[in-house]
Amino acid sequence: MPPVSSARRRVVPLAIAAAIVVAAAGALGIGVAVSRSAPPAVAAPASTVTPTVAASPTPAPTPTGPAADTAAYDLAGLPTADVFAVNPALPVDDDPRGAPTGLMAHPATDAIPVFAEPGGKPVAVLPAALTFGGTTVPVIRREDNWVRVMLSGRQGTPPEGNPAQLTGWLRAADVVVQSNDAHVEVNLSTRTIAIVTPAGVETVATDFGSGADGTPTPLGRTFIMHTAVVPAFGYTRGNPLIYLGIQSPTLAGFDGAAVAVTALHYHDDRSGAISNGCIRVDAATTARLSQLPLGTPVYITG
Repeated sequence: MPPVSSARRRVVPLAIAAAIVVAAAGALGIGVAVSRSAPPAVAAPASTVTPTVAASPTPAPTPTGPAADTAAYDLAGLPTADVFAVNPALPVDDDPRGAPTGLMAHPATDAIPVFAEPGGKPVAVLPAALTFGGTTVPVIRREDNWVRVMLSGRQGTPPEGNPAQLTGWLRAADVVVQSNDAHVEVNLSTRTIAIVTPAGVETVATDFGSGADGTPTPLGRTFIMHTAVVPAFGYTRGNPLIYLGIQSPTLAGFDGAAVAVTALHYHDDRSGAISNGCIRVDAATTARLSQLPLGTPVYITG
């Protein structure tokens, strides 16, 4: 193609510019005419329209575990879940090494029903107060409507019955649940006793007396049932006894009583396998352990 002269190059841009001016003027005239008439409805740009969305209600959480039981029960004829109880209807602990939950339960009223399992009929009653404690109990499993707890008493007496740690189920609506971040570890092999909390491990004994071969100290998890000073027990020298919720695996009773409770207590002779199942410690250990709340879990290992 031949080159375009400089004069022609000047004419073409001027013509284009003129056309743009005319077009602009025409557009301006239309704009004025429209503005003098009734303004038309103009839809907002799609990007500026905010759609209205109906709010969805927050769904209620689905309850976990067994269904609630709201029945009213007559507790008058039920046996008491206390240290003297022998109740074959209540299950023993099936997980004696289970980790603590950090929770304890106490009856919210004067007396509440105890169940062998959720959905059944009550098989015992747990009062809010008992002479020898056992009313504040550790929770070993928690559901929305139920808690499984350790209880004092026995399913059976040795040698025929099973004297291991008792458990039972309580309705969550019947109890007050509270936190307790401490538990006690008694190790028969290392001869140590320690209080364990999230802050650390406090060793409170590095030797103690425990059960002899024929009357061994029971193993597994249990709890502090009762703490008391009993002047009649001269061997304690006025120091407190820390009674546990578990009893002897070999003795049906002891010293004329129908119970064989395991306790941590003071004794002058307190080293080796020498006792009827109790754990003999020094005065400082009894003093420290007696400061723990009732219901504190205790783990005894071999």
